[in-house]
Amino acid sequence: MSSTDDRRFEVLRAIVADYVSTQEPVGSKALVERHNLGVSSATVRNDMAFLESEGYIAQPHTSSGRVPTDKGYRQFVDRIADVKPLSTAERRAILDFLESGVDLDDVLRRGVRLLAQLTRQVAVVQYPTLSASSVRHLEVVALTPARLLLVLITDSGRVDQRIVELGDVLDDEDLARLRGLLGGALDGKRLAAASIAVSELADEAPEDLRDAVIRSATVLVETLVEHPEERLVLGGTANLTRNAADFSGISGFPGSLRAVLEALEEQVVVLKLLAATQDAGTVTVRIGEETQVEQMRGTSVISTGYGAAGTVLGGMGVLGPTRMDYPGTIASVAAVARYIGQVLAER
Repeated sequence: MSSTDDRRFEVLRAIVADYVSTQEPVGSKALVERHNLGVSSATVRNDMAFLESEGYIAQPHTSSGRVPTDKGYRQFVDRIADVKPLSTAERRAILDFLESGVDLDDVLRRGVRLLAQLTRQVAVVQYPTLSASSVRHLEVVALTPARLLLVLITDSGRVDQRIVELGDVLDDEDLARLRGLLGGALDGKRLAAASIAVSELADEAPEDLRDAVIRSATVLVETLVEHPEERLVLGGTANLTRNAADFSGISGFPGSLRAVLEALEEQVVVLKLLAATQDAGTVTVRIGEETQVEQMRGTSVISTGYGAAGTVLGGMGVLGPTRMDYPGTIASVAAVARYIGQVLAER
């Protein structure tokens, strides 16, 4: 890349930095005063004119400074050389906070709350998808001779407890046989395959246990089916109100705060944005129209996958106005996702 292109990118980088910091359009005089660009004001004005003609910056009002466009933010993000790393103390604090979670739900809620605090944006995490989870263990406990407690534990840390009402009483020997049948059908299987295996178990069960197997299988199949209302955890939605002006369209970005909030309520929209995040460790940045969601054209979504033992369990990330601290947000999303995966892998 030529020195002229490098210089113009430095001007663009300075405009992004100032606009993210001040939320005010940036003029050439301010750039020269605040940044050591090593060129005259006239050169900066010429570079800004070029950047505007190429669509990297725009002038929201007559006689005002310039603001980055979606294209400008994309150029800036694509050329981020150094993402600010978290300090050792910050990383230790994140891990300690997540490790204090008592179960999967608590770990995910803590992760969302932490990510919202670190980035001052809306944080979202997807519950582990069933297609990626496997049954780690099924425990069958007799509450009474005619009532069982089934405890299903997955490798992602999900724990479900269900009650089974039996038609007949079971003694200890029958309970052990039932436990062996159900565990043998489920242990180690992906949840989708486990639901099929347990539904077919009744045909193979001994006659004297068939009723107990059918009742248990019915409860388990229901447990193994995905519950859409449990798919997402959101945190920091109130952070959007701090940046309400970013969604007013004054900077050339269509959409409104209300439209963004309505889109967040439709969880399928957010799930679609996270679904494309397949790799843990790879952070994806979608800016403005790249979200392909009309209500979110004034937002950016920074997301990644989290997982354990080489398996991606779900997606997580943050959503906020296009005017955001991209280097810091990318670092925070990557760190929290990595540590959530680490915590789940150790359980």
